[in-house]
Amino acid sequence: MRLFTSCSYPSTSQACSPRLYLSSQSSAQRVSAEDLEKERGAVLEEYRGGRNAAGRMQDSHWALLFDGSKYAERLPIGTEKVIRTVTHETVKRFYQKWYHLSNMAVFAVGDFPDTQAVVELINEHFGHKAPAPHPPPVIPEFSVPSHEEPRFSCFVESEAAGSAVVISCKMPAGGIKTVKDYKDSLAESMFHCALNQRLFKISRRKDPPYFSCSSAADALVCPVKAYIMTSSCRERGTVEALESMLLEVARVRLHGFSDREISIVRALMMSEMESAYLERDQMQSTSLRDEFLQHFLREEPVVGIEYEAQLQKTLLPHISSAEVAKFAENFSTASSCVIKIVEPRAHASLEDLKAVVLKVNSMEEDKSIFPWDEEQIPEEIVAQAPEPGTIIAKVEHPGIGATEMILSNGMRICYKYTDFLDDQVVFTGFAYGGLSELSEAEYTSCSMGSTIAGEIGTFGYRPSVLMDMLAGKRAEVGTKVGAYMRTFSGDCSPSDLETALQLVYQLFTTNVEPREEEVKIVMQMAEEAIYAQERDPYTAFANRVREINYGNSYFFKPIRISDLKKVDPIRACEYFNNCFKDPSAFTVVIVGKIDPAISLPLVLQYLGGIPRVQDATQPLSRDDLRGLPFKFPATIIREVVRSPMVEAQCFVQLAFPVVLKNTMMTEDIHYVGFLSKLLETKIMQVLRFKYGQIYSVNVAVFLGGNKPSRTGDVRGDISVNFSCDPDISSKLVDFVLEEISCLQTEGPSEEDVLSILEIEQRAHENGLQENYFWLDRILRSYQSRLFSGDIGSTFAFQEEGRIKVRDALTPQSMQSALQRVIPFPCRKQYTVVILMPKSSCWASVKSMLSWSSNGVSRDAKILAGMAGALVLAVSLWRYSRSSLKS
Repeated sequence: MRLFTSCSYPSTSQACSPRLYLSSQSSAQRVSAEDLEKERGAVLEEYRGGRNAAGRMQDSHWALLFDGSKYAERLPIGTEKVIRTVTHETVKRFYQKWYHLSNMAVFAVGDFPDTQAVVELINEHFGHKAPAPHPPPVIPEFSVPSHEEPRFSCFVESEAAGSAVVISCKMPAGGIKTVKDYKDSLAESMFHCALNQRLFKISRRKDPPYFSCSSAADALVCPVKAYIMTSSCRERGTVEALESMLLEVARVRLHGFSDREISIVRALMMSEMESAYLERDQMQSTSLRDEFLQHFLREEPVVGIEYEAQLQKTLLPHISSAEVAKFAENFSTASSCVIKIVEPRAHASLEDLKAVVLKVNSMEEDKSIFPWDEEQIPEEIVAQAPEPGTIIAKVEHPGIGATEMILSNGMRICYKYTDFLDDQVVFTGFAYGGLSELSEAEYTSCSMGSTIAGEIGTFGYRPSVLMDMLAGKRAEVGTKVGAYMRTFSGDCSPSDLETALQLVYQLFTTNVEPREEEVKIVMQMAEEAIYAQERDPYTAFANRVREINYGNSYFFKPIRISDLKKVDPIRACEYFNNCFKDPSAFTVVIVGKIDPAISLPLVLQYLGGIPRVQDATQPLSRDDLRGLPFKFPATIIREVVRSPMVEAQCFVQLAFPVVLKNTMMTEDIHYVGFLSKLLETKIMQVLRFKYGQIYSVNVAVFLGGNKPSRTGDVRGDISVNFSCDPDISSKLVDFVLEEISCLQTEGPSEEDVLSILEIEQRAHENGLQENYFWLDRILRSYQSRLFSGDIGSTFAFQEEGRIKVRDALTPQSMQSALQRVIPFPCRKQYTVVILMPKSSCWASVKSMLSWSSNGVSRDAKILAGMAGALVLAVSLWRYSRSSLKS
């Protein structure tokens, strides 16, 4: 068993509380009967959360993988029986037996102004502790038997998200102690990377054997690691997917990788290492902490990024294709191999799987597997460089350290230089006008536009081709079409900014046209996703939540199979093309390590060079956008959604309507954030720490249904979400309503307010050192209803609003905001939707009988009569069904 706990704090002066917590955990943990009872329900809920389709598949695979070993019987968290019945004496004995100081380590990593002070703090809290009177027991080691014959499993899971194939091959886990070990680990990483490149390309072929497939090495337990290849495929497609997976590693064993494949992988790995080296003094403390942790737990070396970068730069060019390809031997079906398929309904058999293994092994022995057929890759992303645009207006905004420009094609650019990360530039462009402008008849086709275009190639090249073109470059660009806006976003290295901007240029100048094979793949994937959702018990719950809270609006409805059949691929691509066509509609914000002397000419060429559309209509005004049709219920709704489940799960959502008045918008938009954190904290205290009935709770705010108009109130909802024991779900909802009602009538404590202020301030200070934080803040300033052309003053006004709310935040102001933002009293308007398992008739009888035995007085004759009537009803139903069949 290996366990670790981490605490973080903003400064050395605030380190005492976390140190006390770690100190108490190390040797002074109280384990009383009362403590155990408070935690029992929470741990049961954690256990129940893992008893879903993914948990059952994982448990089954783990047992198969470690058959014959102790690990097959010792899954994390244990059994339900132990959780329900274990005594506090047993837990205390376990704690005293295994929690020895000699088996522990404390790591402190951060920008400490005085390292010695940190050492003294550690000594103060840990140095005085005496070791246990008895020596620690020897930590047992358990072997994992190897096997030459592959093991097979056909696992049927009615709630599975789709059909899947997993190939796992076990082997001893060797550590890295020498330079040769490190070189071998690089070659191994190159193998998985090169193989994954091939697997991705296969998934993008016509009639592919799978939708996705990937390979990786995984450290399973201390003495063993495994090579694992996983694919997701269409229903009834597991045998074909397995054959393709085995065939590809056999192809590598026979023919290896080409020099071009190895050079692409080498470039990818060098790019990642260069990025880490450039940001070596800016890495998060948690990353270094984790390195020390692995050194302590697994004896992994900690050599420092400078030495590792130098080592990798020296070794990578000398790793040959043959050295990389030899790792395909570890995927041999004779190397402790476990082959498992997962299907929602049984289609393939063990004999089918064994036949595939024999077939591929025979083809490999006969050398009848052809070499890999490589695609032709264009040299340049942009075939002909565009004519650069010009700057027609430029404004400096010293308050935010940003520069704003209007280009000759009408595109607005705002860029801000930062030095937070030496190898990062992030950007987002947005324009008003999205899916809300469509009629209901067009909505489904056009909403599929991004998916279809992405499969064909939004940047003028198929994804499999573009992947090779971008090898060794750190540049990513993605698109999104939402209700009211169209956006493109990117993340790149400063040295690859040109590549990222070239992709944006291609986005605007490419005319995506549907091709039959790509559209077919998209539709197959969409169908499988819909079928998977229908099998998931959570889907019925989520659909009903949207239906109730948003008035059955078409925008919030799930897509059905019948909807897919109506999709017009030509209209879908046409809509997507028009979304990213007119540069004058877009505002682009760029943040990061930007050298204007180098970056501005690139911006002018590739963003300024996007041709202005000659017949473009006037860009949509934010005030003229069409709002989504949605409405929160005016009355109280409490509803149970019952769904068939393999094992009982329960999920609860309690939602309140939120109305932010136009006159109070600047303040209340900040109050909503504080209130959500307050509610999350207080509800957690009640349901987890007072009653011990949940594992975690989430409070979420949704305001995205409103059009971004400069006037009018903002409507939305705030929801409380948690999972729990199905039998007590309604009672827990009442506890939550009681707590919120108490906060509305009595207000929070001073301590509650100070805690929330501290959390917000710390998040704000951390954010000030992050590029994405600044990107988001500048974008929100442009999209603010206060924006009228001066981004600097809007930004300042928003910050003033935040500070004003912080300064005014008291128990009284929080209480007033809670009464103002959600209904007061809270019990007068809300919705509750509870996901419950659909019970069988006999389970209902059992439930009633157990209800009686638990002390609720009921007349035995009435219960017996109800049970008898139910038996009679079931018998009659069965008789009627058999009559209909005959």
